[in-house]
Formats: sequence, C-alpha cells, structure tokens
Amino acid sequence: MAQSLRTLKGVGEKTEKLFQKVGIYDTDDLLLYYPRNYDEYETPVDIAELKEGTVQAVSAAVCSGVYVNSVRGRQIISVNIADQSGKFPVVWFNLPYLKKTLRKGSWFVFRGRIVRKQGKLEMEHPEIFTPSAYEEILHNLQPIYGLTAGLSNKTVVKMVTQLLEDLPMQSEYLPEELRERYGLADVNYALKTIHFPKNKEELLVSRKRLVFDEFLLFILSVRRMKEKAEETPNCFPVKETWLTEEVIERLPYSLTNAQLNAWHEIERDLAGRTMMSRLVQGDVGSGKTILAFLAMFLVADNGYQAALMAPTEVLARQHYEGFLKLMEEQGLSFPTILLTGSDTAKEKRIAYERIASGEASIIIGTHALIQEKVEYANLALVITDEQHRFGVKQREALTTRGNPPNVLVMSATPIPRTLAIILYGDLDISVIDELPAKRLPIKNCVVNTSYRPKAYSFIEKQVREGRQAYVICPMVEESEEMEAENVLDYTQKLKENLPSDIRIEYLHGKMKPKEKNRVMESFAAGEIQVLVSTTVVEVGVNVPNATVMMVENTERFGLAQLHQLRGRVGRGEYQSYCIFIQGNQDQISKRLEILNKSNDGFYIAGEDLKLRGPGDLFGIRQSGDMEFRIGDIYNDSTILKEASEAAEEILSLDPELDLEQHRSLRERMEHYSQNATENIAL
Repeated sequence: MAQSLRTLKGVGEKTEKLFQKVGIYDTDDLLLYYPRNYDEYETPVDIAELKEGTVQAVSAAVCSGVYVNSVRGRQIISVNIADQSGKFPVVWFNLPYLKKTLRKGSWFVFRGRIVRKQGKLEMEHPEIFTPSAYEEILHNLQPIYGLTAGLSNKTVVKMVTQLLEDLPMQSEYLPEELRERYGLADVNYALKTIHFPKNKEELLVSRKRLVFDEFLLFILSVRRMKEKAEETPNCFPVKETWLTEEVIERLPYSLTNAQLNAWHEIERDLAGRTMMSRLVQGDVGSGKTILAFLAMFLVADNGYQAALMAPTEVLARQHYEGFLKLMEEQGLSFPTILLTGSDTAKEKRIAYERIASGEASIIIGTHALIQEKVEYANLALVITDEQHRFGVKQREALTTRGNPPNVLVMSATPIPRTLAIILYGDLDISVIDELPAKRLPIKNCVVNTSYRPKAYSFIEKQVREGRQAYVICPMVEESEEMEAENVLDYTQKLKENLPSDIRIEYLHGKMKPKEKNRVMESFAAGEIQVLVSTTVVEVGVNVPNATVMMVENTERFGLAQLHQLRGRVGRGEYQSYCIFIQGNQDQISKRLEILNKSNDGFYIAGEDLKLRGPGDLFGIRQSGDMEFRIGDIYNDSTILKEASEAAEEILSLDPELDLEQHRSLRERMEHYSQNATENIAL
C-alpha cells in the first residue's frame, strides 16, 4: 500500500518537493525508481597506471598544501597526491570544507574521473574514503539514480534503504511453473536486489524478473484493450466520398504505393462496423502527414469532427498551417481551429464554443485538446502524432468522451515488425516503407573529435549558401558525473569558432515553453542559422532549409534516436548532410557504421537488434514509442518475446484471468493499467 514520502525519516517538505521533480510522489514510486546505472568500486591502482577518460581509484597520501582558486564564479580546490609510483594533481569544485580534511601526510583512497586539462592529466572531483571505508565497499555495485538539482544520490540511497528495511513481503503473482520455465527470481528478491545487488550476476537475475513483469503486464493490458476495441461498434461510420480521390488526383506529387495501401486500409476502417485502432508506422519523411489530412477531410465531409494532437505547440501550429495551405490549394473550406496551451483565455473560450457547437470540423492542437473544458459535438476521429509523447491517461481522456472515436496513431519510430506486432497488440499496423521519389538521400559521415574544425568550416559554407544547421549535444549543462558536450558551453564555443554575423542560439527541455516556441519559430523562419540543442528537436518542426545535422558524443545515443535526429534534415530540395562525431574513442563502433551505410530506419532498427546481446545491460536506452520504467525493447527483445509467449499461453487457458492461480496477476494488471503514468502506448 503506497504511503506518503513524509512517512520516511528525514523527508520534510523540501525533500518531498525534490523527489516530486523526478516523478516520485509516494513510497511505491520510490520502490520502482530503479537505478539508471551502477558503479563498481574496483581495487585501487598505482598513480602511474591512471588512464585518461576512465574513472579509477588510487590509494595515496596528500603531499602538498591545499590551493584555492576562483574561476568563473567556481571555487577550485587542488592538491597533489603521491604513492610509490609518482605524484598526481587532484581538483574539486565548490567544496571549501575539504581544506580541513586534506592535511599534508594524510592517507586516503581517491576515486574520480581522469581528464586532460591544458595537456596534463588530473583527477577531477573525486570521492574521498579512508582505506578501511573503501575496503567495505570494494567490488560492490553502488546504485546511481536519476537526480535533479538539490537531490543527491546519497539521499536517494538513504531513503530507498530505509524503505526496503520496512517493506512488507509482497505476494507472488506469477505462477511457479512460469517462473521455472523462464528462470525468473522471486518478486521480493528482485525488488530489493535491483537497488543493491552484490554483483553483476545478482543484478542480471533481479533485472530480468522486473523487465519480464513490466512487459507481461503491458502485453496483458494491451490484449484486453484489443478485445474491447474489437467489440466496440464504430459510432461514426463514414461513407467513402469522391472528395479524397479528387484531392489525391490534384496533389502536385504522386502518392507512393505504400502510402496508397495505408490510405485504403484507413478508408476501409473508417467505413467499417467496429471502431478503428490503427498505427501508421513510417520512416521520417515517408509521407504520413498527408494521410492524416486525407482522413480528416473524409471525416469532415461526412459531417463529423476530427482532432489531430501534436506533442509540441510548434508542431501543432505547423500542422495547422499545412492543413490550411492544402485546403487553399485544393479549393476546400472546412472550419478549422488551432488550440494550444498558450492561447489567451478569450481565444480558448471562443474555441471551446466552436468545438462544442460542432461548428469547427477540424481541431488541431497540443494536449490542450484534452483539457476538461473541451467538449466535442461529434468527434469521430482522433489522430495522435508521435503518440509516445503522450501519457496513457492523456490519450484515454480523448478516447473516452461520449462515444469513442476512431483512433489513428502516427509514428516515425522504426521498430522491427516482430517487435511491433507484440508492442502494438491493440492496433492494426500499416507500414509505409517507401520514401517519395524526389527525396535526395542524406550524405552521412562518422568521425572522431579531430574532425570538428572541418565540420565548423562546412557549416559556415552551408550558411553562406543560405542554408541552416542543427548541432546536437547530449547534455544541457556541464556535469561532474559525465564527460560529454553540453548545449550551453557548446553554443559559446561555436560563437567563438564561427563568424559573428552567423546567428547561433540554443534550445533545451529545461527552457520555458514560450521561450522554446520562440527559438523554434525563429529557426523555422530562417532568422537563426545554427541551432544548438538537446534531443528536444527530435519531434521538432519541419525546416526544409536545414541541411546539416551534426551530433556530438554519438556513443551516448541509441541508433533509433540518431536516425530520428537525422530525419530533421533532408526535407527540402537541397542536398543534406549528417555528421556523427564520436567522442573519446579511436575506432568507429559497429553501431555507427550501420547508420553510416543506410538511411532506412527499419533496416537500422533490425541491424541494431542483431548487435545487442541479452546481457547488454548498460546499452543506451532508445528513444521511441515505448518508455518503460526498466525494460528496453531493443536491449531486452528476448525477454519481450518470452513475455509475449507467456501472455498468449495465460490468456488461451484463462481469457478473463478468473482461475485461482491467475487472480493475483489480474489484480496486478488492473493496478498497472490504472497507474500507467509512464508514456507507454496502451
């Protein structure tokens, strides 16, 4: 039974608010807040063996006085340490109290990242242990949690430890025969060990159980939803009209065969007896948006309403303007409105009235479309664009107003078909696997950091020709935990390396929505030439004039994510280029070679799957439709297939989960479905 975080010793109002920032609202959330990685405390090495770019421990004596410097508002504390093999400099940031600890001659174990600064190696911001304290944690795996400013890893560890000590035993809800067949640990063991495993073997065992559970509960929920959808009558059957055929005829380009096949499937579903639940899965630039517009025309021509929900205001506005432009070109006129969170109270009130009266046929917007005040007259079709950006409850709010509407989901995340069938069990799938003929293939290159000066010159050349560029960094700001490029410092670096008349701005997820919109709109309008960003642009706007996508630290991204980012360019008539820069590695990895050779998202997803082994625990999480708490559809594809087999078997024996051995599983599944606040496509 979930309890308030305040029941934990040491959690007051301030700490509770910090936990809420990372999505932890009660003790259940804390228990399921799995570590994002683990740190293994290894045997200390000699100073002479320290290597750049690694995290290592040394057992050494302080052999100098403490030096204190201030640089750009940061207080830097440095000392020299020594062992029998040599001396070494060590630095810390903003930890003035260390002056008292670091007495000359005192012996400690120092553990931190080895970096090169001004040509010399140093250890940066290490942890300090007495030799006996380090001996106690030697070879242990220490959990590393996702944090926010003000919330330390130590605090999370302390609270999780306290929670696990007081946790009552949970009843086992998986049948014993199933656990034996798939080699699954007891649920109580798994929940405790995932936070504090003694070694990698324990970690693998506990993680497998929790990943299996998450996939199984998800698949069971999806199958139950499919049954419901198959029984739900189509309350808004449409008659096929000549209008959509005429629009297709008058388009300035021909639809590909794959687009036409998908369109006929959508048309057939909309005219059918049962409610449509269809996914259109197509690579970036394959032409999914025109199918969405055609479906909206068909529904509006039948006298109903259609809503298209986009993940960002900028994208919603772009869809709105694209739809108006298409209507103008086609000589059509359906009352169309845009509804977003930044509309004024008066604009919203007018929009609500037009929607409720049925005057507005086409409604395009963001999650503002599902606010409580929005009431639809006869909503027959809901289209969600990049649906993984909406939580379960948000999507359900749209599909449970009055009579359930037909649902069309658009996704540009390439998932191999074998996995898509399992994951989208509640949806019929249409795949657009052809790109329009006029698209120029993107030219790719995978290089190391020494290529940067050439890349900057190339970006300048493209800007001089009137084009624009994206530069992607994995982090927003500098971090002491991770050595990688960050948006704020990189923007400054680019301003120093490119001529001052080139306008460079940054974009990241921590910015206020208004500010993000301003930057994206300025970039779309061509006022900003170079945009330095995090992956927030992954579902960004259509900027046909952008021809360069440069990604720093590509080793920190999943292949599906890198392919999505590459899809931001190559949208116009100009040749486009993608530069993947791999940090801190001399050899180009096999993963990046796949991207270098192919622009086909489905091929890339399939090849990526082949490269991953079942023990690839710390593989990079993919960005995509499925944001599970612990499972990753690529790293854990074998477990996903096992969970799918188990779900099939359970449901074939006991479709309603009524048998005694399945009752606790049914309760667990119902709890899961009600609390699915993650962005999971239920």
